[in-house]
Amino acid sequence: MEQPIDTDSKIESMEQPNDTDSEIESMEQPMDTDSKMELEVLQAPWWAVLLEGIIAIVIGLFLLYEPVVTTILLIQILAIFWLAGGIVSVIGALIFPENRLWKLLSGILSIIAGVLILMYPIFSPFIVLTFLVIFIGAWAIVNGAVKLAWALKGGGWGMGILGVLTIILGLLLLTNSLVGALFLPWMFGFFLIIGGIGAVIWGIKMRT
Repeated sequence: MEQPIDTDSKIESMEQPNDTDSEIESMEQPMDTDSKMELEVLQAPWWAVLLEGIIAIVIGLFLLYEPVVTTILLIQILAIFWLAGGIVSVIGALIFPENRLWKLLSGILSIIAGVLILMYPIFSPFIVLTFLVIFIGAWAIVNGAVKLAWALKGGGWGMGILGVLTIILGLLLLTNSLVGALFLPWMFGFFLIIGGIGAVIWGIKMRT
């Protein structure tokens, strides 16, 4: 004999919510709120962006109108940070055993560089800028070679021209590092003003 089908029990079983779906929805909700909270934390406040832009513009104007004095002052501030960071690195190397040799070496070099710059405030900026120009020149040659190789592999003649020009710029900086060091403050000042204007505009947009 056929057993009667209980239609009421089937309807109740169909109306019951799926446990797995409810668990997935409950898991997705806190993940969305956490991601929103992380984005809010990572986003800088508008006044910090605006203040950073104003400081960049002021430093850029000083570099354009008083390049020698401003460069000496900035190098002195950098030397103080190097000296303080070197002391902290050496103390950390003596206390914590992780990467002790690297921390000790970098800390000693930072202390020596900071002390030398503070002891010779007139000559040290030119030496630092000269090393920076040499680094920029070497980086330009490597970057230009990469662009040129990319152009030869099918990247286009425009990329090849850009690579050749970048290599020429790097060679000029390496062969005339002193001249590049003299013109570097004006270049930094110009880029700081452009970047500062962009930061001010972005800060105002964030505020509004």
